[in-house]
Amino acid sequence: MKEIFRYFNDLFALFFPDLCSACGRNLFNNEQLICTYCIYHLPHTNFHNDPENRMAKQLWGRIPFVQACAFLYFRKGSKVQSLMHQIKYNKKPEAGKRAGELYGYELKQSDKFILPELIIPVPLHPSRLKKRGYNQSEYIAAGISSVLNIPVCRDNLSRTENTETQTRKSRFARYENMKNAFHLNNQNSLINKHILLIDDVMTTGSTLEACSMKLLSVEGVRISICTLAYAE
Repeated sequence: MKEIFRYFNDLFALFFPDLCSACGRNLFNNEQLICTYCIYHLPHTNFHNDPENRMAKQLWGRIPFVQACAFLYFRKGSKVQSLMHQIKYNKKPEAGKRAGELYGYELKQSDKFILPELIIPVPLHPSRLKKRGYNQSEYIAAGISSVLNIPVCRDNLSRTENTETQTRKSRFARYENMKNAFHLNNQNSLINKHILLIDDVMTTGSTLEACSMKLLSVEGVRISICTLAYAE
């Protein structure tokens, strides 16, 4: 019976192969969502081992934070862009969770990264969440959480304003567009917590800045920031 099942499984894979979310090549049986070649050859930033990395410097003077880092460099036309497109727009959020797991292993092995107490993903506005069907940042957070064994809080920070597109706005205009877009539903549960804020990609950092400022309004909160990718 097992042999018959394996035969039909192999036959199905021949006509409908599982593809790597980054490069589009066929996955081997032991590979999950991202192929082994891409895992080792995607452009890792290693920001978590450098407290004065480029992403952290970009946020200096804007918000007080413990650490800021990203898993991969994002460049137009790259495999990372393909991966992010699959996660965000092509109904493959599980690839975000898988990438989060991979990043979690790197963070766990680092002697520079300070473990937080709670993970909060950047929320989507309900209308956008309904249209997309999922929040990609929640999947990334779930992947990191599964490795670091840190709980994820999905229902405290919410997005109350569906802001206009950020494209072609200056950094200041983007922050002005975002600064009142978020709300905390239970501030008391966050008092004195070290929170890891998770998003998919950092470009200008305006969304992360607005989220951080809302969280930092709670007594004793400390913020760390991680994204799956950093746009150069």
